[in-house]
Amino acid sequence: MRHEPGNATRHALEIDGRTLSYLDFGGPGQLLLALHGGMSEGAHFADLAGALGDAWRVVAPDQRGHGDSDRAPTHDRAGYVADAVALLEHLDPGGPVVVLGFSLGGLNAYHLAADRPDLVRALVDVDAGVEFPNPGGGGFFDFLADLPYTAATREELVAACGALGAGVGPFLRPLPGGGWRLPFHPGDVLATLERTSRSQWDVWLASRCPALLVHGLRSEALPREQADAMVARRPGTSYAGLDTEHFVPFQDPAGFAAAVGTFLAGLPARPRERP
Repeated sequence: MRHEPGNATRHALEIDGRTLSYLDFGGPGQLLLALHGGMSEGAHFADLAGALGDAWRVVAPDQRGHGDSDRAPTHDRAGYVADAVALLEHLDPGGPVVVLGFSLGGLNAYHLAADRPDLVRALVDVDAGVEFPNPGGGGFFDFLADLPYTAATREELVAACGALGAGVGPFLRPLPGGGWRLPFHPGDVLATLERTSRSQWDVWLASRCPALLVHGLRSEALPREQADAMVARRPGTSYAGLDTEHFVPFQDPAGFAAAVGTFLAGLPARPRERP
């Protein structure tokens, strides 16, 4: 059995014949659903869960095609959102929850808030924008096309990943018949990018719950002008800028946790749970 971070326990939810794996960091607090970025997984929210303490019960799924979750037939936005809905219905928290998402997870989070306002009482978007001039990646993600998914040894796969190897190495998965695989499929990541429409403004503006935009001040993924417009145009949206690039939770974990914790502490009291 693989050691899970912090006090997390791993669970599996079956959806349409495939497994959605998720980590539950436990505790008696209110539920916070945390959606990771592309080429990542739920375990990367361990620091945030620890910083928030018992006031919040962080549940972080490995989104479809990532981590321990099975790949899916499609990797479009509707599929990611449907998985999040299925997980929340399975967890049955007794009322709407806070949803936080970074990058890919941020898009999925604000789509969830727009599609199912009954499930989301507050939204935290971590450096996920609303304008994508080059939805397929515009050359930035071209390296994924040549990235192997599997290799005979861990060392071979780490080496094949080049500069990505050091970061992804600890999260490689052994294959049942021998060999190793990445914790994501490069083709699935590219498919997700290709299915991202150029503008998400209508979705971002569709929800009405309180929201926080956590922004990396040096992010190439979300320019400051666009971040400012997102806050100005959406009522009830606050802003926290951190001196990082796009990878905010990894480059300033303490600042990230502090920004999220401050926002959560200022939320209105949770609606009364059903009996």
